Amino acid sequence: MELLVESLHIPPGANLILGQSHFIKTVEDLYEILVGSAPGIKFGLAFSESSGDCLIRTEGNDPELTAAATDNQRRLAAGHTFNILLKNAFPINVLNAVKLCPEVCRIFCATANPVQVVLAQTDQGRGILGVVDGLSPKGVEDDAGRTWRHEILRKFAYKK
Repeated sequence: MELLVESLHIPPGANLILGQSHFIKTVEDLYEILVGSAPGIKFGLAFSESSGDCLIRTEGNDPELTAAATDNQRRLAAGHTFNILLKNAFPINVLNAVKLCPEVCRIFCATANPVQVVLAQTDQGRGILGVVDGLSPKGVEDDAGRTWRHEILRKFAYKK
């Protein structure tokens, strides 16, 4: 077994959801979930089929995001995984619906941060062991940091 690290590309202004599922039906089900979850959402998704033709299956309503998601899947080359790139919506707007998709087994991350994926390469193929989502902490928030956090959540209308 060989350990590999692959960085994913997140276009400016986009967010990423990286997950694992178990069936080719995932692509169409996730498409339906996304278009029904947030008005005006733009997205691209790519899913790596791990049996049969072993193709990267794609859907989306934004060609740039679909191409970027497809490129991410090519670099990961891990079967039964998918990535969704979103604009005009945040993961919080769609994540519960994505997790409730019957084919979805796991969500590794949902973020706009830089993402590195830790992969295991075996003689059979590749699998995702985990992710590095963003940067390491540089300290503990103080009163000013706490105030900033409270204000930004209210600015985005996530809290009242």
